[in-house]
Amino acid sequence: MEDTPAGLKTTLSAREIGIRSYVVRSGRMTDMQKDALERLYPRFGIPWNPDEKINAEILFKRTGPFVVEIGFGMGLATADIAQALPDTSFLGIEVHAPGVGKLLSEIESRQIENLRICRHDAVEIVDSMIEAGSVDGFHVFFPDPWPKKRHHKRRIMNPDFVRLLTSRLRLGGYIYFVTDWEEYAEATLEVLMSEPGLSNAYAPWAKREDWRPVTKFEQRALNEGRLIRELKFVKN
Repeated sequence: MEDTPAGLKTTLSAREIGIRSYVVRSGRMTDMQKDALERLYPRFGIPWNPDEKINAEILFKRTGPFVVEIGFGMGLATADIAQALPDTSFLGIEVHAPGVGKLLSEIESRQIENLRICRHDAVEIVDSMIEAGSVDGFHVFFPDPWPKKRHHKRRIMNPDFVRLLTSRLRLGGYIYFVTDWEEYAEATLEVLMSEPGLSNAYAPWAKREDWRPVTKFEQRALNEGRLIRELKFVKN
C-alpha cells in the first residue's frame, strides 16, 4: 500500500484475523433509511475502492478545507456541522447501514452540497483512499470506548491509527477527538502526545467548538454527570 507509515502493519494484520474497532450489528432499518441507502448512495456515496484515491477538489468541484469524520453514528450532528461550515468539504465514514441511510436522507432533505459518505472500515479507507497530506482535519466524536481492559486493543485511537491520520494531514491540519469516557480521554491524550508529528493546541483539554452541536447522546452523558473531554492536536 502507498504511503503506509511504519508500524501500521500491526494494525492491519490484526484486522486480517478479525479484530475490529467496531462490531458489525445488523441494526433495524426504517423504510425511509432503506430507501435512502438504495436510492441516494449512488448520488452522495463513495464506493470503496482501494485502488482509487479521493480527490476532494474533484469530488466537490471546488477548492477549500477538506475534513473527514470517522464514525458519524446516525449523522445528525454531521449534517449540522456541514451546514454550519459551508465552505468546508466533508467526508463522513460509517459502517452501520441505519446511520448511513439516515444521513443520506438528511443530505437530500436539507440540500447539503458539501458532504459525502463512504460506507466501509475507516482504517482501510484512510490507508488506501486518502492521499498523504490531503486532509485539513479529522473528527473522531464519541467513538466506542471499549471500556473493558481486554477490549482496549479495539479502540480506534491507537498509536498506529494516529500515526496514519497524521500522515494524511496537511501541515497545520488537526485531529479533533471527543469522548464522555474519562479513561479513554486520558489514554487518547497519551497516544496523541506520543506522536512526534503533532502538538496539543490546548493544555491539555480543548473547548467545544461553536460549530459542534451538543447531541442527545452528549446531553444524556452530561445529565448523568459524565465529563465531556475534548482534544485538538495540530500537525507540526
